[in-house]
Amino acid sequence: AFTKIQLSLERPRTVWVAIQFVELSKCTGKKVIAIVMNADTFDTATEIDYLMSNVDLSTATEEWIVKTYSKRNWVEVFYREAKGWLGLNEYQVRDETSLKRHFILVFCAYTFILWHTLTGGLRRTWANKPLNTFTQALEAFRTAISFRFVKWLNQNWDLLSAYKASLGLVWA
Repeated sequence: AFTKIQLSLERPRTVWVAIQFVELSKCTGKKVIAIVMNADTFDTATEIDYLMSNVDLSTATEEWIVKTYSKRNWVEVFYREAKGWLGLNEYQVRDETSLKRHFILVFCAYTFILWHTLTGGLRRTWANKPLNTFTQALEAFRTAISFRFVKWLNQNWDLLSAYKASLGLVWA
């Protein structure tokens, strides 16, 4: 059965989600498979997404799946495009040095910020003045990241505290 989920995005959206816990022959442990549609039946849906996650089964609710994947999509789409622009679309880092990984990620971040500068994306949300230089766009990007991190931290301080405690540190 599909569950109706309301998404609070720039434009509110309703989706229908069904999840199933499965075991796959080449993977250990149960995985979560989800079907997300923009209508309550396959016949009327015009968008259908099939998703899979290895997140803890107690976390993987219909609402968690939809909210998590709705936040990830724009980053993953851009990252895939940036890899293509850089000629790295077939390249996967498995055993390269940290320097090479850092080099690639810096170029992706630079391209992401440059793209937002050229399209006005950062200005629409994170600035009330023109962003004419890379430095100005970078500052708007840092503002966005800082805002989102602080917002996340306010909602998840116990998670960060538990993680720090697992490292033998105190978050106080």
